[in-house]
Amino acid sequence: MSFAVTPEAIEDVAKLLYIRALKILPSDIKQGFVRLSAAETDETAQSILATMIENIAVAEKTDNILCQDTGIPIYNVGIGRGVTLDGYLLKQAIRRGVERATREHPLRSSVVHPLTRINEQTSCGAHVPVINIDFIDEAETLRMEMIPKGSGSENGSFLKMLIPADGIDGIKTFVIDRVMEVGGRVCPPTIVGVGIGGTSDVCMHLAKVAATRPLGTMCKDPEGARLESLLSQAVNMLDIGPQGLGGFGTAFAVHVEAAATHITMNPVAVNIQCHSARRASAVFTRAGVAIGE
Repeated sequence: MSFAVTPEAIEDVAKLLYIRALKILPSDIKQGFVRLSAAETDETAQSILATMIENIAVAEKTDNILCQDTGIPIYNVGIGRGVTLDGYLLKQAIRRGVERATREHPLRSSVVHPLTRINEQTSCGAHVPVINIDFIDEAETLRMEMIPKGSGSENGSFLKMLIPADGIDGIKTFVIDRVMEVGGRVCPPTIVGVGIGGTSDVCMHLAKVAATRPLGTMCKDPEGARLESLLSQAVNMLDIGPQGLGGFGTAFAVHVEAAATHITMNPVAVNIQCHSARRASAVFTRAGVAIGE
């Protein structure tokens, strides 16, 4: 048997997820704020964290967006076994959902042409929304995740083509140096995503996957998980702190994702997610559509 998902259903959910992601911060990020606030000893940092926590509560109470930056819309779609759909119509439906969210909510469109800087006021453009499609081992299930990636944190993106001789120390140095370089410009506390291996483009993608992974999850690779722990401790010893004004709470965590790579290279990438680490998701099954984080 097969389970069909219609373009109309995809469009409606794509619209809903964009709006929801902008308004409701995931529970793991809220818990991350609680943990950082409890560990913070700097008075200025404590005050900034308290203001951030209040902003989250006010946004939800007033049904308002968490940040004025509506970001670059990113959709991660996982297609399970036995799901039938038209891939081209899927992409078109997501685009229509983004356009509708922008017009009907309405939202500020943050997407412009890279050369003319013309804004179509749809949050869409060439290759935007970004749509990543993968296949998952779940029967008759389609998963959709929406991430609005703001420019403040996206500007904290870096790639370096290391060589094997640079070793683990080379990776650590590159990551720490980049976090120090961006300082408060990426609106800390952050999630620092680190991609290691693959090719240059795969490495950058892995860094974004890492940066947008839920707090409390670990890299599936044991060596990657160990590196996460070491880097998370190191980053929070830099005294960058919330909004770059000093303190312990520079990052909720450092997340690592790794891929096999060539014997003569070892690329490493950094992609940073700001404190408003927004995302929303939906699961399509025969029982209907479940909306969550």
